[in-house]
Amino acid sequence: MYQTLPQLLQHIVTTYGANEAQLSKDDNGTFLPTTYHEFYDEVLRLASGLAQLGVTREEPVGLISDNRKEWLVADMAILALGAADVPRGRDAMPYELQFILKVTECRTCFAENAEQAKKILELTKELPHLQRLIIIDTTHHTRAELPSSDTVQILTYEQVMAQGKAQPQQIEEEIAQGKEDDIATIIFTSGTTGEPKGVMLTHRNFLFQLEQLPQVIPFAKGERWLSVLPVWHSFERILQYVIVSQASTIAYSKPIGKIMLVDLQRVNPAWMGSVPRIWEAVKAGIYQNVKGKSPIARGLFHFFVWAGAHHAKALNLVTNRVPQFSRRWYPIDFVLGILPLILLTPFKFLGNVLIFKTIRKKFGTQFRAGVSGGGSLPSSVDNFFKAIGITLLDGYGLTETAPVIGLRKISHQVPGTVAPLPNTEIKIIDEQGNQVKPGEKGVIWARGGQVMAGYYKRPDLTKAIMDEQGWLNTGDIGVWTHRGEFAIRGRAKDTIVLSGGENIEPVPIEGRLRESEYIEQAVIVGQDKKYLAALIVPDTKQLEFYLKDNGIPYMARAELTELPEVHELLQAEINELVSAKNGFKSYERINRFTILKSPFEVGRELSAKQEVMRHKIAQRYEKEIAALFS
Repeated sequence: MYQTLPQLLQHIVTTYGANEAQLSKDDNGTFLPTTYHEFYDEVLRLASGLAQLGVTREEPVGLISDNRKEWLVADMAILALGAADVPRGRDAMPYELQFILKVTECRTCFAENAEQAKKILELTKELPHLQRLIIIDTTHHTRAELPSSDTVQILTYEQVMAQGKAQPQQIEEEIAQGKEDDIATIIFTSGTTGEPKGVMLTHRNFLFQLEQLPQVIPFAKGERWLSVLPVWHSFERILQYVIVSQASTIAYSKPIGKIMLVDLQRVNPAWMGSVPRIWEAVKAGIYQNVKGKSPIARGLFHFFVWAGAHHAKALNLVTNRVPQFSRRWYPIDFVLGILPLILLTPFKFLGNVLIFKTIRKKFGTQFRAGVSGGGSLPSSVDNFFKAIGITLLDGYGLTETAPVIGLRKISHQVPGTVAPLPNTEIKIIDEQGNQVKPGEKGVIWARGGQVMAGYYKRPDLTKAIMDEQGWLNTGDIGVWTHRGEFAIRGRAKDTIVLSGGENIEPVPIEGRLRESEYIEQAVIVGQDKKYLAALIVPDTKQLEFYLKDNGIPYMARAELTELPEVHELLQAEINELVSAKNGFKSYERINRFTILKSPFEVGRELSAKQEVMRHKIAQRYEKEIAALFS
């Protein structure tokens, strides 16, 4: 039995070596295949080249690159030597690279291209341990155009591969020595709350999930996956290991609507992993396209979406798939659901034939489900895709748990909840340390084979989040159902406490606000204040449509946020969405808001997986926030 990821790869190559491992684009955008035999040969050659450069067991190796075929080769080559990679995307800021490469004392580092290499070389005074940089993509550069350095050796990916041509046996001997508790990677958290922490994940952390996930999702060997997320993040990384474990194919694309939708049809995948923000963007793109249709076509679309969503709700009642945060009596649910189900089924069928079948074709003909992670899936997005017949599986986890803790079962989809991963223990406890009852909020703790080895060189931080029995404090607020699923209700550290003592979770309110077609992003503020307020990033395209449809003149897009009609529109949207009829208490209402003139950006207000970095927003918009409470 294999104990490490390279040992797993060897097993797959032995049995499924002729299967396609990767589909990557050439300069013309044509997808080119790499078989598992070819992929494994590349891993051995690169690992041999790294060994000749002096990379040794347990050594951290930097891997600064976005998702591409060479990333997985480099990852497996580093792991084959018993070393650990230290990954980051090319959008990383210089101060982040300096921090992670200095803390880990990396002697060797991969850089995706010449631009990344230059960024790292500018930091060499702060990186005394750095000896060599390996540039992956040199396609559009001559040797003379590549960066140079007096202190750091500059090598190309091809050079290292060429050096390692004739040493496969040596590398296989190294692979055989690997143990499950070896550190596979040190992933630095994106720093949504401050200084990044290096999460040490072992081979066992990843392999544990590869054993458990097929019990929840019935994967099939040889299926195609479209890969669009940053692979340095643990969610995309576990997806790629799942793909390898199933002898399936990774097709590399981008999380950009036009590129992704074209590639979905070209690759025709069965699966795609993505974050909620991308599913929100796909939904918005569909609605944007509908706006250009005739009034009749628009009316039919909105009616059939409504019918499909209510059909799904009725079906959940009839099939006993309603989340039971308070106890429900199934016979009553059945009675409530059966008549709407019967009445709406013809409309569901008609909507499928007339509209939704065409939309689903954009995902290809083999699409089984999208796997969503990196944040809770908003109910509006979940309901929309359910209405049009596309399955989304909501997942939950942390970098510290490599990352999966819970996942919605494909065979029993209870909306708004996830089920604990098999052989994973979950407890939800209150402020007194007592386990809460179903329907009550508490902090989620987890224990299982996926829980990290600890934070790199920070035993103090490890002790603060993990107890001696191996339980990890996720910092997330959760609620049990009566049937053992649980739902996420926000982050404990994000909780806003008003001056009256009311505790408020901002995430559900922000998720509700984003359901408006006119609101792209929202952040709730109000710590120690009398009321809540909001920073609103508007969807300017949708606002323009609204102004044109209503004959409201404006000179330029930059002026939109100043128009009183826009303020009135957004005020009406906020009042409608965050209201008593939608389950919000009076103190959860938004009393004031301000419109921001520029969207949030990754590295500025958003982390790499597009999570809001609240501490940075508080700093950047200090004046705007102060004005909301003046």
